[in-house]
Amino acid sequence: MATRTRPKRERSEYARKEARAAWLMLTPWLLGLALITAIPMVASLFLSFTSYPLLAAPTWVGLDNYLRLADDPRFLAALGVTFRYVFISVPLQLGFALTLALLLNRGLSGMRFYRSAFYLPSLLGASVTIAILWRQVFGKDGIFNDVLALVGIEGMSWIGNPSTALSTLIVLNVWTFGSPMVIFLAGLRQIPREYYEAAAVDGAGRFSQFRRITLPLLTPVVFFNVILQFIHAFQAFTPSYIVSGGSGGPVDSTLFYTLYLYQRGFTQFQMGYASAMAWVLLLIICVFTALNFFGSRYWVFYGDEK
Repeated sequence: MATRTRPKRERSEYARKEARAAWLMLTPWLLGLALITAIPMVASLFLSFTSYPLLAAPTWVGLDNYLRLADDPRFLAALGVTFRYVFISVPLQLGFALTLALLLNRGLSGMRFYRSAFYLPSLLGASVTIAILWRQVFGKDGIFNDVLALVGIEGMSWIGNPSTALSTLIVLNVWTFGSPMVIFLAGLRQIPREYYEAAAVDGAGRFSQFRRITLPLLTPVVFFNVILQFIHAFQAFTPSYIVSGGSGGPVDSTLFYTLYLYQRGFTQFQMGYASAMAWVLLLIICVFTALNFFGSRYWVFYGDEK
């Protein structure tokens, strides 16, 4: 009997040692999750129900911060600006990224160079340096106006005009197409060439192949990029802050939600109000993400499905 139970005891001791080693390896991540993510989130949720002027102790006000949001015209303006930015820039960015991925997938020479060059704006697009450069490009004396002057068109301050200021930030986000482009390119490389060869034998043209082969098989990658870029766009802050000088642009035309949250929390020292705004933004992102997941069952195709 002892000879039978001994191997089990040895396996059990080995499993416990493996579990201890795994938890030891996970300790830095768990500490980061608790100290950097979980505890600050719980604290911000508590602060959202308080009046917290940052330099004094918070006082409980219940749902007052959330009720005040509905009567705040700048909050509603920031919400509208952010929605326009997200629902215009993200589809344009993804469409541009998919187009370039299709071109690069045709086997161009120097593929690695083009892939790296196109990916570079994604690394720099959210930086302060590029945002400052954007001000120089679309300012009154910027490069864009210099180009227009060559064809006899008198330019203006594109970032200073309420009707065009947001468009400059949309162009900036579209310009950072490199990250979704690389993901699209990886997805295109996973589609077997045999499908296209069979379709060509049946007389299908390029557009028909794209519509009936490429796009259906690429829908999981499209869905992934949509989720990722929508969340990223809702959280955009640096372009609006730098290009508008932290004010939100002319007539609040570039007042992103995150910028107004920053103004309330760190300029006006209304940290309780800013915390309520942060949780409303989280709820908005969760709702749109849930809607995307719900709608994906009608248009996302997975290879193991019949």
